[in-house]
Amino acid sequence: MTAPLFDHRLRALRRDRAARIGVEQLLYDRAFDDCLERLSDIRRDLPDVLLAGCPNPGWPARLGGQVTAIDPGPLMAARAGGQCADLENLPFEGASFDLVVSVGLLDTANNLPLAAAALQFVLKPGGLLLGAIAGGHGLPRLRQAMLAADAVSGQASPHVHPRIEAPGLANLLTAAGFAMPVIDIDRVEIGYPSLDGLVRDLRAMGMTNILGARSRRPIGRAAREAARAAFLGTADRATEQLEILHFAAWKPA
Repeated sequence: MTAPLFDHRLRALRRDRAARIGVEQLLYDRAFDDCLERLSDIRRDLPDVLLAGCPNPGWPARLGGQVTAIDPGPLMAARAGGQCADLENLPFEGASFDLVVSVGLLDTANNLPLAAAALQFVLKPGGLLLGAIAGGHGLPRLRQAMLAADAVSGQASPHVHPRIEAPGLANLLTAAGFAMPVIDIDRVEIGYPSLDGLVRDLRAMGMTNILGARSRRPIGRAAREAARAAFLGTADRATEQLEILHFAAWKPA
């Protein structure tokens, strides 16, 4: 049996650590605001809502209606008034919700087809799925930095999560039974004076390495310095690019 790609126990711990230290909300709120903007264009009521992933405890109130929140992190879920649950094992009956909003979870599912099918299952006929995940072309400077660290340490190890790209996400939703999937790409550039600043932000988002095949050995000092140097290059400040895939799809009536 193939080992899971992501360590979901560690994912829960990382999300709860972010909740304790204070979640970095910039990209999460950017993605959620896009969902609200799309909802404002829909001329129908969607009263029963599932919010899958709730790093900001203020999100349920902004959605309106009857909102049920879930999150893989027990503390993160509790702070949003929700329950601890995962996309691949949703604790709901079929056709329970008019709307599902999922931000930042689908990309760390170990079984993407199962997770997408579960989202379709809990929607009522004619229901809407909205969400966002990290895209496949994000964090190029971090990838470069980690390659430099591996070159110094002499040991290759997976550091950055593999990500689905827009065409693959559209195909995934279609295969799960959704109709009219729409995928939009939002590329965000953020300046950092050091690699450490980026790592702090990723830690505060609960988005550091949770790969099952990750090395359990800490990065040595020489490898760490090589990564820092590669991240900045010859500049005093590096611009890292992050990619957000926004998605929307309907369950056929």
